[in-house]
Amino acid sequence: MSEPLAHVADDTAAVPAADAAHSGRKPWLKGLVMALRIALCLVFGLPLVFLIVSSFKPDNEIFADLGTVNAFLPVGSISLDNYSGVFDRVPFATFMMNSVLISVVTVAAGLVVNSMAAFALSRMEFAGQKIVLGVILATLIVPFETMALPLLWWVNQLPYFDGSIGWLDSYEVQIIPFIANAFSIYLFYQYFDSIPKELDEAAKVDGAGWFRIYRSIVMPLSGPAVATVAILTFLPAWNSYLWPLMVTQSESIRPAMVGMDYFKQMSGSSGTAWGQIMAYASMITVPVLVLFIAFQRAFINSIASSGVKG
Repeated sequence: MSEPLAHVADDTAAVPAADAAHSGRKPWLKGLVMALRIALCLVFGLPLVFLIVSSFKPDNEIFADLGTVNAFLPVGSISLDNYSGVFDRVPFATFMMNSVLISVVTVAAGLVVNSMAAFALSRMEFAGQKIVLGVILATLIVPFETMALPLLWWVNQLPYFDGSIGWLDSYEVQIIPFIANAFSIYLFYQYFDSIPKELDEAAKVDGAGWFRIYRSIVMPLSGPAVATVAILTFLPAWNSYLWPLMVTQSESIRPAMVGMDYFKQMSGSSGTAWGQIMAYASMITVPVLVLFIAFQRAFINSIASSGVKG
């Protein structure tokens, strides 16, 4: 009996010693983590600080402060002249409303279309199911720039609602080609695949059809995936520049990103109104930051629960 008790005593004495050693390392580990967080904040935050601070400075001071800490500080000739110049130069409200309309409609329609496609691929069984999924995923390796010209030709051949031919210079041409998205389908597919299929069988016993299962069971359980797809659909729609520049001519339907071209060849010898560009970029960046801050928890949870699965 004495030997087992001695072993127990040794083990119990070793536990506080291990805890003490662990607690001794903990402050050092916390300090390292905090230093890494500060470094990451500086890497990602300083460009944004420079953008906002420069939006209040004239062009000559922006370049004069480069390479010094003043580039990140609101010092010098601070004013709202660049912001007033933006409203004088471009129809900012129209561009912003167009971007909001295009982005919101693309997100709303994309959530419905992509989630339905993923539901069919994940929950239903039909011949060639995996082949269809593979073909959809294969489109991810094709860059948009290689499809832009063929897509431009096709949309110019499509009939419009009034009987005319061609969708150019319209809202439809900026929205419809980007509703279906392979990556969004894949995210939904991964998340739907993690939901127990026994729920489908129980719903079928109660007389529910596939659409009822999709609407009442699967989608209510997929909040994090919906939030992630919404953000990942919103960002490209909001930041779209090449395609709207190719297909739109009227200012009344152009989105905000195309408005960046309006500030070129303005500022005499410099050729570009950099201060106004900073002000314009600041104003169109704020909505994206607000959206991410509002949905960041759901976004991170969804990436952790569905986006990194096999």
